[in-house]
Amino acid sequence: MSLKPNDRRTLLLTGASRGIGHATVKRFSAAGWRVITASRHAFPENCPWAAGPEDHLQIDLADPENTEQAIRDVRSRLDGGMLHALVNNAAISPKGPGGSRLGTMETSFADWMTVFQVNFFAPVMLARGLCEELKAAGGAVVNVSSIAGSRVHPFAGAAYSTSKAALAALTREMAADFGPLGIRVNAIAPGEIDTSILSPGTEKLVEQIPLRRLGRPEEVASAIYFLCSEQSTYVNGAEIHINGGQHV
Repeated sequence: MSLKPNDRRTLLLTGASRGIGHATVKRFSAAGWRVITASRHAFPENCPWAAGPEDHLQIDLADPENTEQAIRDVRSRLDGGMLHALVNNAAISPKGPGGSRLGTMETSFADWMTVFQVNFFAPVMLARGLCEELKAAGGAVVNVSSIAGSRVHPFAGAAYSTSKAALAALTREMAADFGPLGIRVNAIAPGEIDTSILSPGTEKLVEQIPLRRLGRPEEVASAIYFLCSEQSTYVNGAEIHINGGQHV
């Protein structure tokens, strides 16, 4: 159901340019939300939602100073208003030669630091920096973790996987800390989702998934929307696994 203009809610979404992020923009926009998007890329001209260019921030979450500037920019765009949801979807996963998996021995220290800055520290910075706006709205934070955060994955590298495990733990800590302020914090952990960034060989994993198919980005977006909606007002500190039963 769409919101009335005076009830319009606002979402800040990182990593909005493709895949799960792109589907999330469409899901919230269809429900009448204002969506402020943030990614490393400029706003793509072929995107379907109105007001997209005006509500897009091109930021580098690997740069703490740029992230702090983004927080100031979001506050300016809200103009004293409320932020009803923050979805920390942006993440990076460096690969080796030919797209190979980087394990603990092969990952450079610089890559470890960059991955954790984007995947772990940026969500902390954004949630803390926009805490007052989230508090005013009784808002929600959704951290996008991963199936790779709970066990070794054949394609996801060590830095990515451990950063997602840390993000899942952070979600619990944030739920405890932000909950008294009226802000709910939850996570989703997608499995093998059919996007343009799938690793070669992913199709072989389908045989291990009870539903025998890849997930669709819109299925993940629907779970994110649920966690930001009034249908989940007593859900806090949870992590929803969206993997077709891959772990059973």
